[in-house]
Amino acid sequence: MKKFFNFRTIIFIAIFLFGIIFSIPSLFNTSGPRITLGLDLQGGINILLGINTDEAIKSRYSYIATQINYETHDKSILIDSLKTKDNGITFELIDYSQKEALGNLLKSINGILIDENNGKYNIYFSKEEMILIKNSALDQAIDTIRNRLDIYGLTEPSITRQGEENILVQLPGIKTKEEEQKALDLIIRPAQLKMMAVDEDRDSRVNSMSDAEAASYGDVILNFINSTGKDVQSKILLKEIPILDGSMITDARVAYDERGQPVIAFSLNSIGAKIFGDFSGNNIKKRMAVVLDNKVYSAPVIRERIGGGSGQISGNFSADEAKNIAIALRSGALSAPLELLEKRSIGPSLGADSIKSSLIALFGAFFVIILFMIFYYGFAGVIAVSALFVNILAIIAIMSLFGATLTLPGMAGIVLTVGMAIDANIIINERIREALRSGKNIVQSISFGYVNATRAIFDANNTTLIIAVLLYVYGTGPIKGFAVTMGIGILASIITAIIGTHGIYLWLGEKINHTKKVNFWFGIKLGEK
Repeated sequence: MKKFFNFRTIIFIAIFLFGIIFSIPSLFNTSGPRITLGLDLQGGINILLGINTDEAIKSRYSYIATQINYETHDKSILIDSLKTKDNGITFELIDYSQKEALGNLLKSINGILIDENNGKYNIYFSKEEMILIKNSALDQAIDTIRNRLDIYGLTEPSITRQGEENILVQLPGIKTKEEEQKALDLIIRPAQLKMMAVDEDRDSRVNSMSDAEAASYGDVILNFINSTGKDVQSKILLKEIPILDGSMITDARVAYDERGQPVIAFSLNSIGAKIFGDFSGNNIKKRMAVVLDNKVYSAPVIRERIGGGSGQISGNFSADEAKNIAIALRSGALSAPLELLEKRSIGPSLGADSIKSSLIALFGAFFVIILFMIFYYGFAGVIAVSALFVNILAIIAIMSLFGATLTLPGMAGIVLTVGMAIDANIIINERIREALRSGKNIVQSISFGYVNATRAIFDANNTTLIIAVLLYVYGTGPIKGFAVTMGIGILASIITAIIGTHGIYLWLGEKINHTKKVNFWFGIKLGEK
């Protein structure tokens, strides 16, 4: 024990400095990486959403119908009466000699079953495929919501699946009604963009036409959005099968027109750009409608072929509205609409009370432990308490560095870690005392204590760490928060309790080796049993 600097001491000092540097932003609310408080600590909103997975089936049929419509035109395969229904897609093959070419085209589309009778086709999904589409719609909705909230800049949202068709969204830090409504609009907006052809032959009769009559022609009646952004009585008759849809969008952003009004500019992928260019080139002097969430924003006359795969949506948007629509489009459309089932606001006062109570428990436990350790173990207790202090700093620093969210169960995990960390030091000190009582000198006793205690500490902490990992993997929300703090605390306590305190003893070196004040250092008188 003659080495002044040893790797244990260096590790302990490094952890101490790391803890100080990276915990300061969280402890003193300064700039830098900080811990984010969870919904139960800083307040926010708790939203339960339901997803209509049947609409995901219809949306998938619409997408496939668009694909069939484009591919048959591109390959000059003559079909007629292409329509989508709740349970499939129907159309007729005009030139029966093209049956083989049509069959090869349909085989390239994944997940569909085909019924054909004398040139009349019925396309539908198997039960297994429909289950897959519904599950995919729920997973896609979760990913889309998370992407939208991340792009918008909301910190640490929690989006989890609840049952078969529900999604739980927790948004910490949302306090005002205006913030709540903005977040809710961003989450629920379907953002389904479609380019649809106007039925020029029948649009003049749209005001006297029923939805059923329009459907018999393979059309759909939609409302225009006027210059104020409101729904108006003006209607337009569109071909039901879209030219292209939002799945082909690669980017969407806010731009400004010649009058300085915000518009949403979008770009298409290579397939969308080709479809867009081909349709516009073949339909000059006809109208094409820009449809967002089943509302028509514009239906300009095509003057020339539109290449480059880009366009824009205008609708007298405010800057914030244009930004939110662009975010929704960029993050992807929801394949099925969401319904608000429940919304609960949690006030920040509850969080303040929770934080106050948790801090009282944490500091109260820490104070009692300090008194006990110093009174019972003497200066060895001081060393143990210093390791515990560094342990807590390390937990805060690591969580701050990764921007982790601290919840009320997470704070409970920190309090539990304090108990577990000091328990490791108690085991070490008791092993050292046993060696001293057996007649070993201080150097031998310290070595004996760490050798015999380390294995037990590792075994106990490893099993607890496995439980923390399982809780994180299979738990949700608050359970994950508890698992994170407990897991970080276990790893930190192993380093500080075993490596750190041993390093301190090695650093003290000869001062302990030649002392006669065993009671001062370890709280024991030789000869005690």
